Amino acid sequence: MSSLTEKDRPIVQLLLNTGTCPRCILRFCCVGSQALYRCPYKDLMKDLKEFLKNNQEKEDTVCFDAVDPPCKRIRLEHIEEGPDELNHNGALQQIPSVNNENTTMENSAVKVCNVCLGILQEFCEADFVKKVCQKVNSADYQFTSFVFSVSLPPQLSVRERAAWLLVKQEMGKLGLPLAKDDIVQLKEAYKWIIHPQLSEELGVPADGKSLFEVSVVFAHPETEEECRFLATACPDCFKPAKNKQSVFTRMAVIKALEKIKEEDFLKHFPSPPSSPKNLCVALEIQCNNGAVFVAGRYNKYSRNLPQTPWIIDGERKLESSVEELISEHLMAEFKADSFNFSSSGREDVDVRTLGNGRPFAIELVNPRRIHFTAEDMKGLQQRINNSSDKIQVRDLQLVTREAIGRMKEGEEEKTKTYSALIWTDKAIQKEDVAFLDDIKELKLDQKTPLRVLHRRPLAVRCRIIHTMRSEYIDEHHFRLHLKTQAGTYIKEFVHGDFGRTKPNIGSLLNRTADILELDVESVDVDWPPALDN
Repeated sequence: MSSLTEKDRPIVQLLLNTGTCPRCILRFCCVGSQALYRCPYKDLMKDLKEFLKNNQEKEDTVCFDAVDPPCKRIRLEHIEEGPDELNHNGALQQIPSVNNENTTMENSAVKVCNVCLGILQEFCEADFVKKVCQKVNSADYQFTSFVFSVSLPPQLSVRERAAWLLVKQEMGKLGLPLAKDDIVQLKEAYKWIIHPQLSEELGVPADGKSLFEVSVVFAHPETEEECRFLATACPDCFKPAKNKQSVFTRMAVIKALEKIKEEDFLKHFPSPPSSPKNLCVALEIQCNNGAVFVAGRYNKYSRNLPQTPWIIDGERKLESSVEELISEHLMAEFKADSFNFSSSGREDVDVRTLGNGRPFAIELVNPRRIHFTAEDMKGLQQRINNSSDKIQVRDLQLVTREAIGRMKEGEEEKTKTYSALIWTDKAIQKEDVAFLDDIKELKLDQKTPLRVLHRRPLAVRCRIIHTMRSEYIDEHHFRLHLKTQAGTYIKEFVHGDFGRTKPNIGSLLNRTADILELDVESVDVDWPPALDN
């Protein structure tokens, strides 16, 4: 049970007189009953005015039944009926509930709250809730819960500061303190009212940890006009940003309010805040699902296919890529806005990836569809594999964001095996390359290869060739199987990269060597978990 007591009476009187709505009055009286804020607007207005008339009664407490749902109106004992409107010295004229969001509050009997600018009036009504839910339903998302977020016009912080200074002064007359943090926050009160209505209309619970977000962005035409004095007083708080339409952002305004002195604030902004000319508008109603992550392993069988789109100076060099061949199917099934592709290392365009394949993960941003069974993923994997002979995927599965970290760890810590077809300028016999089989844990110093110097910093990296096994083919060709530390540049280890990799196959054989073909035979990262495909 929550209550208004005798100490709240002057606050209620003062705020009603200055054009504050009933719910904002409850906020400034530090009332924490969620159910109370959900009471019909007209009932709250009527009961607050009756509370003011009750100052002659011994029972000076207004009690609120906090049972929810259904929401109960304020209960008053020993109250006489009074006129709908109090005189100028008593209280504001009654503020009727506004049911149509397009209604213009021009009539003097219908006033926009001078603190919340109508947020706790018009935008708590059933019509607006239905509008939000219609937007959600039309977006065709899959979700089992929701989190609601709201963006408020920046000048609400200014108006709230002005109202707080007024109430704090009045409380001081009674010898009572009122800290800014004691007031119920506008966003909090709004969510108390909106959450149960949205939950009932959408048929799912509100959950602060939900990945599905419903957001409403409110705006007001007088924002810059009302905040301009802060830019003069605290210019360092308002710096233009490329991605911001206005310097008067919520955070900039809050920062300025923290810096400006109370006396300077009151010189430039009225306290109590004046009645606004306009109601807030709901600028945007948006939905967003948290990202979904899909992982697997891919094999690449083409020597003319890059891992990611190959575009130079805006011109596409090859028609497709591993990334695109996989992601186009995922994007279509998950109905996502965009994606981000990552993998455990990468191969060159002319290098095949064989064996169990290379681990990869794709982040699907804002997906509409999120519910997939193991059988669904198996079917999706099959469709990817049927669509191209250049790649195949396996172990396709849903994973968490945290699990992807295991894949990235393997880039430098794990081992990889390769098969390289090597040419030599001078004729060789089998025994000329056999000694390579006996070399273990060969340490290399690899200066950043010339071919990647445009995108990687110049450095000397120490890498290890763990084992090698040679297969003699003919006088100028042999195949070399290598097990190496992840991150080793194999092509450069073969031809030496003009002496930038030492030692190299050429220097070990004492002749010129070059690489004709390279295959990745395994990427030894135990992720994602193997599935029974």
